[in-house]
Amino acid sequence: MSSEFVAIGILWYVVFLLSTTAHEASHALVAKLGGDPTAFRRGQVSLNPLPHIRREPFGMVLFPILSYAAGGWMMGWASAPYDPLWQQKHPRRAAWMSLAGPAANFALVVLAGIAVHLGIAMGLFHPPESANFQRIVEASTPGFAEGAARFLSLLFSLNVLLGAFNLIPIPPLDGYSALGLLLTEQGGRHLEQIRQSVRTFSFIGLLVCWQLFAKIYGPLFALALQTLYPTLHYGG
Repeated sequence: MSSEFVAIGILWYVVFLLSTTAHEASHALVAKLGGDPTAFRRGQVSLNPLPHIRREPFGMVLFPILSYAAGGWMMGWASAPYDPLWQQKHPRRAAWMSLAGPAANFALVVLAGIAVHLGIAMGLFHPPESANFQRIVEASTPGFAEGAARFLSLLFSLNVLLGAFNLIPIPPLDGYSALGLLLTEQGGRHLEQIRQSVRTFSFIGLLVCWQLFAKIYGPLFALALQTLYPTLHYGG
C-alpha cells in the first residue's frame, strides 16, 4: 500500500465525513424546524461528525476504510433519527426533511465549484485536460495547491454522487419520501406505510438503486462538469 494511496484515502475520508455529516445534519435541522426534535436532542443538528459517528460507527468509520482499502473506492452511510408519529402526522414536513439531505450535498457542490473558479482566478488551479472523479481541477503550482485541488475535486464529485443517488424515488432513499410533496397529506401517509411494509427489503432496494445509478452517473457527471466549465467539453 503506497504512501500516496494512504494520503488520498485520508483526504477522501475527510471529504466523506464532511459530506455525510452535512447531509444528516440538514435532515436533523429541517426536522427540528418542522416540529420533530428527535435528532436535535441527540446532537445531530451539527457539523461535528462525532454525534453522527456514534449513531453509525460501522457505516461512517469501519466500512468506508475497509471499502477504500479493498477497492480504492470509499463507501459508507449515516442516518438521523426521527419520530415516526411526527412523520405520519406531518407527511409534507417529513418530505421536506427528506429533501434537506440531498440539498446539502448540492450546496457543497456549488461551494466546491465556486472555490475552483476562485482558485483559477488566483492562478492556483487550471482545468484538467481530462477530468475524472478525483480530478476536476489541477494545481498550477506544487504544494498546498495540489492538496486543495484534490480536496475540491473529491468534494465536488462525491456530492454530485450523493445528492443525485439519494434522490432516486425508491425506498429507503430520500427521493422516495420526498414524493410526499406531490401527494395529498393522506397520500403521503400511505406512501410511508408502504415504505414501512417493505423495510425488510431495504438492502435489496439499495442494490437495485445502485445498479440503476451506475448507468446514469456517467452522463450526470459529464453534465456537472459542463456546468462547472461551460466553455470546455469533456466526454462522458
